[in-house]
Amino acid sequence: MKLVLFDCDGTLVDSAGLIHAVMVETFADFGKPRPDISETKAIIGLTLDIAIARMLGKTHVDDEALAMTQRYREVYHPLRERPEMTTPLFDGIEPLIDTLSKRDDVLIGAVTGKGRRGLTHILETHGFADHFIVSRTADDCPSKPNPAMVMECCHETGMVPADTIVIGDAVYDMQMARAAGAKAIGVAWGYASVDDLWKAGADAVVSHPREIPAYVPADNL
Repeated sequence: MKLVLFDCDGTLVDSAGLIHAVMVETFADFGKPRPDISETKAIIGLTLDIAIARMLGKTHVDDEALAMTQRYREVYHPLRERPEMTTPLFDGIEPLIDTLSKRDDVLIGAVTGKGRRGLTHILETHGFADHFIVSRTADDCPSKPNPAMVMECCHETGMVPADTIVIGDAVYDMQMARAAGAKAIGVAWGYASVDDLWKAGADAVVSHPREIPAYVPADNL
């Protein structure tokens, strides 16, 4: 049996446009310079308060970062409902989840810096809710790269890290997997560079979702 844990933003869905639009409005509301989308992509995967603190050049989360975090949450949901603010699946993700969900020797889960409400929306929107049997979000655990998300998913499912595969697009995903003792598979279609994924400890980096089943060997092999 294998536990396959997917990151969400940048791995399952392309949400950078929405996240950046919310960041731009949040920063404007606080009189801050408009962030570049590269700055936004660099923090996707972290919990929101830490992400905003880093974008502000801070070494810790202070009152200003917390206030901006609250404002981001207020802006996010109305913006998400606009027709142009989509979070599409990356090409090949739907058949990948379908393939893995049909295997008796695979459990699927999510580990994400999103909040619980945001993850639930993504999974329900794309018809994945019944396939993901375990998940941990920013509402449940410390930010990546702390291994708590992986360890708690393992505990809930009765799995061990050695039989767990973390799939993500961020260096934080690779670092989290390594810290937990799980296999780290980086994806090249997300927001970090392939070189950065390797440097962060990826066991492999794939260029398309169709390559992932090869890293989830069947129990009888």
